[in-house]
Amino acid sequence: MPASATKALRVAVLADSDTRWKWGALTATRVCPGDTEIRLDGYLLRGRATPTARQLREVGVDADSLREVTAVEFLRAMEGAGEGDGEPYDVLVLALVGGGVQAMLHGLGRVWRDRAERPVVVTGYVGVVYEKLADGLLLRHGADLVLANSRQDAERFRAVYEGVGADPAAVTEVALPFLGGAAHAGEHDPYTVVFAAQPSVPDSRKDRTYLLERLIRHARLHPEREVLLKLRSRPGEHTTHIEELPYQKLVQRADPPPNFRLVYGHMGEVLDRTDLLVTVSSTAALESLHRRIPTVVLTDLGVREALGNHHFVGSGCLASWDQLDAGHRPAPDAEWVARQGVAADGGYETAFDEARKRIAALLSRPAGLPPLAPYYTPVTAPGYLPGILARHHLAPDGTPLPGAPAADRAPGPVRQVVRRAARGAYRHGVQRVAPVIRRMGEL
Repeated sequence: MPASATKALRVAVLADSDTRWKWGALTATRVCPGDTEIRLDGYLLRGRATPTARQLREVGVDADSLREVTAVEFLRAMEGAGEGDGEPYDVLVLALVGGGVQAMLHGLGRVWRDRAERPVVVTGYVGVVYEKLADGLLLRHGADLVLANSRQDAERFRAVYEGVGADPAAVTEVALPFLGGAAHAGEHDPYTVVFAAQPSVPDSRKDRTYLLERLIRHARLHPEREVLLKLRSRPGEHTTHIEELPYQKLVQRADPPPNFRLVYGHMGEVLDRTDLLVTVSSTAALESLHRRIPTVVLTDLGVREALGNHHFVGSGCLASWDQLDAGHRPAPDAEWVARQGVAADGGYETAFDEARKRIAALLSRPAGLPPLAPYYTPVTAPGYLPGILARHHLAPDGTPLPGAPAADRAPGPVRQVVRRAARGAYRHGVQRVAPVIRRMGEL
C-alpha cells in the first residue's frame, strides 16, 4: 500500500526460533525505507523452538507487541489486518524455515486473494547457506524479496531460480543484519579465546566430546589465556536446530582448568572481549571477521558439507587445533571476505540500500501489489506441497484443515500448563531418551 512520508510503517515479523526472531526483527529495521518510523509487531510461531523469555532477552531486540501464535492464528491476524486500530501492515518479514515460508505464502495468498492492497513480503536466511540450497530457495520463492546475505549468495540464488524456470527478480543482495560492533583494536588482558558452539554441528557424541577435549587442552596449554565456550541455549531450551548432546552435559564429565568457562549472552558482547574466535562453521565467524577479530574455522573433523565448514574454503581461516596450540594465527582472504557481505571496510552501511529502494517502490505502486505466486503449486509439486502445508494445518488450497487450532480465544491457564509440559516432554525425549535408544540400537 502507498506509504505516507509522515506515517509510521507498520511491520510484522513472524519467526519460529530465537535466532530467526533476531534476524527478522533486525532485518525489518534495516530494510524499511529511509528514516521512516516503524511500528514493529512480532509473532512467534508456536513449535519446538519457540523462544523462551530468557532467549528473547538475550537476543535484545524489542518490539511494540509480541505474541505467540499458531500458523492458522497468524493467518487470521493477517486477514484482520494489524493490531489495535485495524490498519493493514506495510511490510511482513517471514523469518522461518523454508517449509514455514511456503506454507505462509499459500495461506496468505488465500486470505489476501480479494484484496487490492497487501504488505510487501520479505524472507531470507539467518546465516550461511551451506545445505539444501535448491530446496530452501524454492520453498521461499513467491515472496516479493528473497534476501541474499552476500554477493556470492545472490548469484547462487538467481542461478537456482533461473535453472527451474522461476522468476529470479525477488533475489536482493543485502548483508547479515546483525553485523556490527567495534573493530578489534588489540589483544585483551587476559588474551581471550572463544569457541562458538553450534547445536547440531557436529552431531555425534564422539565428535562433540573431541572438540570439548581439545578446547580444554588448549586452556591447559595456555594458562595465561581465558578460554570460553560460548553456548547458544541453556539445557531444556531449543534454538533453530535441535541439540541432542549439549556441551553442558559433556563438560560435567571433564575436569577443565580454572581459565576455562561456559558463557551465554549476546554474541556481540562476547566478541567485545574476544582475541581469537574458533568455530566449526557458525555464522559467528562472519560476525568476527566483520570486526577484524582473528577467526578460525576448524578442520579437525574434515572439511565436509555435513559440517558446513566447506563454505569457508578460500577464506584463509581454515586451521586445526594442533596449529592453534602451536600459535598459528589466520589471515583472512580479503576478496573472499568481501564476497560474503562482511564489509569490514565500512561498506556495510550501504548494504541494505537496494532492499530499501525495492520496498519503497513496491509500497508506492498505485495499483497495489500482484497476488503472491510461489513456484510450488498443486500443479508443479502435487506430491510435495500438500505435506508441507499440512504440517501447519493447511490444506493444499491454503485453507485451515479441520481441527486446526482456533484463533478466537487466548489459551487458558490449564492449556498453557499442558503446552509447557508437552514442550518439556519433547525436549526431554530429544536430549535424553533418543540418544539412549540410538546407543541401544548400536549394541
